[in-house]
Amino acid sequence: MNTLTSIIIPTFNGLHLLTSCVASIRKHTFTPIEIIIVDNGSTDGTAEYCVHEGLILVSLPTNIGFPSACNRGLKLASGDQIMLLNNDCLASPRWLSNLLTALYSAPEIGMVGPVTNYASGKQQVPISYRSSAEFEQFASLYNQPDASKWMETRRIVGLCLLMKRSTRIAIGLLDERFSPGHFEDDDYCYRAALQGYKMLICGDTFIHHEGSASFKAGHPEGWSDIVNQGRQRFIDKWGVDPHQFIH
Repeated sequence: MNTLTSIIIPTFNGLHLLTSCVASIRKHTFTPIEIIIVDNGSTDGTAEYCVHEGLILVSLPTNIGFPSACNRGLKLASGDQIMLLNNDCLASPRWLSNLLTALYSAPEIGMVGPVTNYASGKQQVPISYRSSAEFEQFASLYNQPDASKWMETRRIVGLCLLMKRSTRIAIGLLDERFSPGHFEDDDYCYRAALQGYKMLICGDTFIHHEGSASFKAGHPEGWSDIVNQGRQRFIDKWGVDPHQFIH
């Protein structure tokens, strides 16, 4: 598939993570992409790195939160497919080609996501690697295209969420009431389901996720309070508890 995929990566003082993330994407991606970095007011040289690497950069003066940063990228994205990707993720062999195969397997599929080592709910799977080299080997064996390993779901964690452009247009942007972050992805999936879209967890696609690294760095105090706040905002908005969709 030679259509363009826009990969949107919000970041805040996570240059050490971002460089590894971008390097892994470039190593393991063989379909056309554009990488859009939305920098939430970093002071660690992120902007300079992005310019040097020729990445599309949205440079914000302050940290406006994850949902708002994602929306800046979504407005700019020109791809036929659009991915929201955390800066603490590492791409793997055949990751994007496998996800694209699942995304276009049926007209009603609106969004897909991979499995990983660190996520809430059904997307977390057991791992056996302990180093980056072992991760590459593990993922290479894991990522054998196999549609029988796709699983329909009501929820895809926003650490790596791939959608059709038509889905993005139909659903709109992330709801910024969930800033600084958490449950904006649950809300987005809920809205997609209400519009009749189906979502798939791709059990034939594994990526590495360090795990809320940038978010915890930006909010060292009260992280659990922010999570609980996001959950309550979802309940207030929809009248349902998003935890029912996790398992």
